[in-house]
Amino acid sequence: MSTKTCYYESLGVERAIDGKGLKSAYRKLAMKFHPDQNPDNPQAEMKFKEISEAYAVLSDEQKRAAYDRFGHEAFDGQNGGGGAQPDFNDIFGQVFGDAFGDIFGAGGGGRAGPGRGSDLRYPLEIDLEDAYLGREVKITVPTSKTCDQCHGNGAEPGTDIETCPSCQGAGQIRMRQGLFTMEQTCRTCGGQGQTVKTPCKACDGVGNVATRRSLSVNIPAGVEDGMRIRLAGEGEAGARGGPPGDLYIFVSIRPHALFERDGPDLYCRAPTPMCTAALGGEVDLPTIDGGKKPVNISPGAQTGKRLRLRGLGMPHLRGRGHGDMIVELFVETPQNLSARQKELLSAFADECCPQSSPGCHPEHEGFFEKARTFWDKMTGEENRTI
Repeated sequence: MSTKTCYYESLGVERAIDGKGLKSAYRKLAMKFHPDQNPDNPQAEMKFKEISEAYAVLSDEQKRAAYDRFGHEAFDGQNGGGGAQPDFNDIFGQVFGDAFGDIFGAGGGGRAGPGRGSDLRYPLEIDLEDAYLGREVKITVPTSKTCDQCHGNGAEPGTDIETCPSCQGAGQIRMRQGLFTMEQTCRTCGGQGQTVKTPCKACDGVGNVATRRSLSVNIPAGVEDGMRIRLAGEGEAGARGGPPGDLYIFVSIRPHALFERDGPDLYCRAPTPMCTAALGGEVDLPTIDGGKKPVNISPGAQTGKRLRLRGLGMPHLRGRGHGDMIVELFVETPQNLSARQKELLSAFADECCPQSSPGCHPEHEGFFEKARTFWDKMTGEENRTI
C-alpha cells in the first residue's frame, strides 16, 4: 500500500472541489514553496514537487477519476500517471501563464514577427444637414507608409539583413532559474530575430516614412454625434513590412441654429407673435431637409405648447423611416410699440380685464385666486390668539 500523502491533503482541499478552486489552491502553495523563494531549502523544494505532482493528477479529469477510485495504486510504477516524472516547469507555466505572460516558458513563443502598425484617430466635424442626408467627405490624414527605398525591411539597398547575434534568430532569450526556464523578448532585435547592419538612409532603418494620405469617407445618413467609423488597414504602416493599423473616424456634429437633436427626433423652438397665438393662424416652419412645413396654430395657444410633426426628424441609422420634429411654441410679447399701438393695446387690455371678460385669462385668474386664499389664510393665522 502506498505511503504517499493524499493529493487532496497535499493541496489542502476537499475532494469535491472544482477545477477553479483547485487551481487557486495550487497557485497559493506554488508561490509559497517555489524554489526561488526558498533558496537552499530542500524541504521547500520537495514540497513544491509534491504539490505540483498532485495538481498534475487532479487537474486532469481522467487521472483524477482513476485516483479517486484507486488512490496512488492507480499510478504505481507510472510516477503520477504520466510514465515519467512530471514536468514541473510546464505545470507551473500553465497555471501562471495568464498572470506572467511570456516570462515563463510554458506558454511557448518564437519570433514575434513584423509588428502591426498603430491605429490612427481622426476627428471629423460635420453639420446636422450632413448627418441628415449622408455624404462623402474628403479628408487628409497624417500617417506613415512603407519605405519605397528599402521596401519595409529597414536595410540600405544592397546590404544584408543579419540573424540577431543575441537570440540567434529566435526572437526570444531563454534564461534558466532553478527548475524553471524564463523567456523574454530579445532586446537587441525587438523580437524580429534579425538585425540591420546598415540602416536605410531614407527611413533610418524603421521601414516606413511619414506621409499624408487623402481619403474619401462615406458618412451614413442618420449618423449620431460621437459615433466612430472604422477604416480597416488605413492606419500607420507596420514596422519592417508588418500589417498596417486601422483608421478610426470620430464624428462630431456642430450645433445647429434652429434644431436640437435627441436621437432620431429634432426639437425646434418657434417664437410666435402674441396676436397669432391669441387668434390662431398658420405659420411656415423650417424642416431639416431645407423645406417649409405649414402648421396651424390653434387660438389661445400658450408658451410651451408642443406640436409633433411625424416623420420630419432624422433618419434611423440602422432602420427604416425617420424620427419626428417637435415644435415648442414661445409666445412673444410685442416690443418697441408706437403710441398708436400702445393706445390700441391699452383699450384691448380694458376689454380683456377679469371684470369685463371673466375667463379671458384663466391661468392668470386661477393663480391669483389661489394667492388670495393664501393671503387670507396667513392673515387669519396672524390674528389668531394662541
